[in-house]
Amino acid sequence: MAVSPDESTGAGGADPTGGAPDLPITVDTTFSPIYRFLRVLVHLVNRVVFRTTVSPVGRVPAEGAVIIAPVHRSFIDFFVASEVTDRKLHYMAKDSLWKNGLLARILPPLGAFPVHRESADREALRRAEQVLLAGEALILFPEGERRAGPVIQDLHEGVAFLAARTGATVVPVGIGGSASVMPKGAKVPRPRHIHLEVGEPLPAPERSGSGRIPRSRMHVLTESLTSSLQDLYDRSVEVTGRY
Repeated sequence: MAVSPDESTGAGGADPTGGAPDLPITVDTTFSPIYRFLRVLVHLVNRVVFRTTVSPVGRVPAEGAVIIAPVHRSFIDFFVASEVTDRKLHYMAKDSLWKNGLLARILPPLGAFPVHRESADREALRRAEQVLLAGEALILFPEGERRAGPVIQDLHEGVAFLAARTGATVVPVGIGGSASVMPKGAKVPRPRHIHLEVGEPLPAPERSGSGRIPRSRMHVLTESLTSSLQDLYDRSVEVTGRY
């Protein structure tokens, strides 16, 4: 998702352009029966069909606002990325997925909400911010869309912007093997090994004495995230032997 923040960002939910603050969005933080059922089902598919492994276990903070930022090479990445934590997860997913009747019913109970990728989707950004201000965990792909190849580059600044706005910790995740399991355009996944390599948590940008966060500090976080994701992706691919 493309985000165009101002030169600096302040705290809380106020509009950074100086307008009136938006009304808060209700965030479901409960583990509903349908959510528990779908998480168990996804977990079984990940472990049995894709033989998904995670290393190291336990790097995602057990509480507090956190953005889980995985590499994105396959449609199934948002399913397998759930293996990095037992916490309730929320997702920002492309709006076209809601055109599929089955996914349109499954995604909302799983904590997903749509985003229009062609432009800066203010409503999706507000929803993501409210999730984090509620102290929840959000999965957000910093590459913005599925990409191909071994190189991590041109990350969007949405992750850094949300971290700056909410104080959320960022946890990078490399995903190896998912492109071979279900490459872009494939209709049916192949039962092959997927490995998740979880990086050291990256802290949110520090505020200045005035309480603002210069855009330059968000750039630094994005650069650190790019470097970390590249290392984690390389290591995860080494484990699986496939992209």
